[in-house]
Amino acid sequence: MFPQYDVIVVGAGHAGCEAAASAANLGSRVLLITMNMQTIAQMSCNPAMGGIAKGQIVREIDALGGYSGIVTDKSMIQFRMLNRSKGPAMWSPRAQSDRMLFAATWRGMLEQTPNVDFYQDMVNSLIVKDGKACGVITGLGHEIHSRAVVVTSGTFLNGVIHIGEKRFGGGRVAEKAATGITEQLVSLGFESDRLKTGTPPRIDGRSLDYSKMEEQKGDEEIVGFSYLDIPKPQQQRSCWITYTNQTVHDILKTGFDRSPMYTGRIEGVGPRYCPSIEDKINRFAERDRHQLFIEPEGWNTVEIYVNGFSTSLPEEVQNQALRQVPGFENVRIFRPGYAIEYDYFPPTQLKHSLETKPLENLFFAGQINGTTGYEEAACQGLMAGINAHQKINQLEPLILKRSEAYIGVLVDDLISKGTDEPYRMFTSRAEFRTLLRQDNADLRLTETSYRLGLASQERMEKTIQKQQGVEKIKEVLKDFSLEPSESLEYLKEKIQPRCFKNKKRFRSCFVPTSTSTRCQLLSPDSKKRSTVTIPRPSNKQRYR
Repeated sequence: MFPQYDVIVVGAGHAGCEAAASAANLGSRVLLITMNMQTIAQMSCNPAMGGIAKGQIVREIDALGGYSGIVTDKSMIQFRMLNRSKGPAMWSPRAQSDRMLFAATWRGMLEQTPNVDFYQDMVNSLIVKDGKACGVITGLGHEIHSRAVVVTSGTFLNGVIHIGEKRFGGGRVAEKAATGITEQLVSLGFESDRLKTGTPPRIDGRSLDYSKMEEQKGDEEIVGFSYLDIPKPQQQRSCWITYTNQTVHDILKTGFDRSPMYTGRIEGVGPRYCPSIEDKINRFAERDRHQLFIEPEGWNTVEIYVNGFSTSLPEEVQNQALRQVPGFENVRIFRPGYAIEYDYFPPTQLKHSLETKPLENLFFAGQINGTTGYEEAACQGLMAGINAHQKINQLEPLILKRSEAYIGVLVDDLISKGTDEPYRMFTSRAEFRTLLRQDNADLRLTETSYRLGLASQERMEKTIQKQQGVEKIKEVLKDFSLEPSESLEYLKEKIQPRCFKNKKRFRSCFVPTSTSTRCQLLSPDSKKRSTVTIPRPSNKQRYR
């Protein structure tokens, strides 16, 4: 019934999709196995891609020839470049996506990719011979052979869902958990552990009063993620901001005695940097409010994602608390928030190629390695797919250095340090972050991928044109100099610093010393320039 494949990818989340695409585009015959063909590339949590450091990862995936950047550009409903108040190395693209369009676009691109086959079934175990992974055995009893296997199981391995005192098996709401793989791998010498994550309630946007919230529009200029020329949306949808309050917190506390997190029913460690609302109240008891982002799920739906309100409290407590949030007085909940526990395998058991050390030709990618986030999963899937192809063809693996990419930082962190909590990428993790900008990922990575056979000729030509443009600018700068006095008139019109000493705004601020304590100021109501001494600003008080 089944031919022998080069690579079998188990799971069709963000990691599995990128793994299948990269291996297939390199020339391997790939079988993508998922328990539900209707949920390929589903955005299980928030309908967004990118963000601080995560946006850089998506651009690196695109520069290497992955699909995530293209899919995001085709399905975005809002785009924002974060951190513009900081230097260019900290700028991070983020896009709000149409959840259903995102998944449909991913599936369409995979179906149009040569060498990719699909099959809907659960994988219960691996076929192992002579210390090598040689295929999988499915729930329907099929033995499907391959030369390598990439496992991207997400939250499905022995997944357990918690809503208040309710507890039931599942890898995602309304979807059953996967069993068998953990037990087999542990018997083969692997170490496993438990982690947990959560998601907020989804609500009916028609029941909200947006006049009580702050509107958050997208950028006028949509940069996007892909270095290819992908059409951008002509219009954007707004997100909204509101806040919890002390009344909300008091109501939530009434459910703590039934919270699985506080009663000990959840064993796994949750994400430190994306805590549940009950965890926020507990950890930041001094705060009387927390910010909530009201994010639409798409162009043609009223469903809303309440970013910042992840919870596993009882349904009635969630409902009562939400009704005390400004704008939510008449809220209707589509489905409650919940927490989910799942198995993962500490990533110190991997090589830098993401191949497992105990079992040859077996690769792990995504949440099975202890990470959290679509972007972290997608880049691992890309690398696992590439290296699975490389391994079975006796070629050198692609291993990115920490100085080359955020992807290199992520993989090295996992393999070298391991993790006992869901790992999330931050700019602070990258020692070379000033070089690893979101706008130069193509210059850093496309040529490497092109030589590997993954990045297309079109990508390489665009990268060459960009590099030539950069060289031309450098040549101009070598022959062109400008005195500070000549640039001052231009800067007066562009820079609007704030003097914290007297709270007045000036048209220019020229800092001639390295201590940054003496400034030449030109007041808007006077043409007289004077030199004043301004105390060095603290961390909370910076010049703009």
